[in-house]
Amino acid sequence: MSKQMISPEGAAPPIGPYSPAVKAGQLVFASGQVGVDAQGKVVAYTAAEQARTALDNLAGLLAAAGLDMDAVVKTTIFLVEIEDFASVNEVYAGYFKEPYPARSTVQVAALPKGVKVEIEAVAVAG
Repeated sequence: MSKQMISPEGAAPPIGPYSPAVKAGQLVFASGQVGVDAQGKVVAYTAAEQARTALDNLAGLLAAAGLDMDAVVKTTIFLVEIEDFASVNEVYAGYFKEPYPARSTVQVAALPKGVKVEIEAVAVAG
């Protein structure tokens, strides 16, 4: 099986030894996206703002793979504060339509760069 790294132009560089996304066969695995700009600077502060920026970043990553948000079949949302679930869910609902992707949401102790939300996804090409 071959795999291909997906890295959109103008996106923040990874902060570790990982690919922004990897295409393997018809699947695209997107690494967790957070509320940062192209320079890697946190630009959103509330959980809802960070979710919006993370989902915009995810959309850009998918576009670099020739896909859109309709290709997403699974997401995982990581929240520092589970109390942010409702506000993040409201933003999330604006990015997907039925049939919605399968999803897990978990609370974590901390996230990189001190952000409140991280969202990863799996998409299917073709």
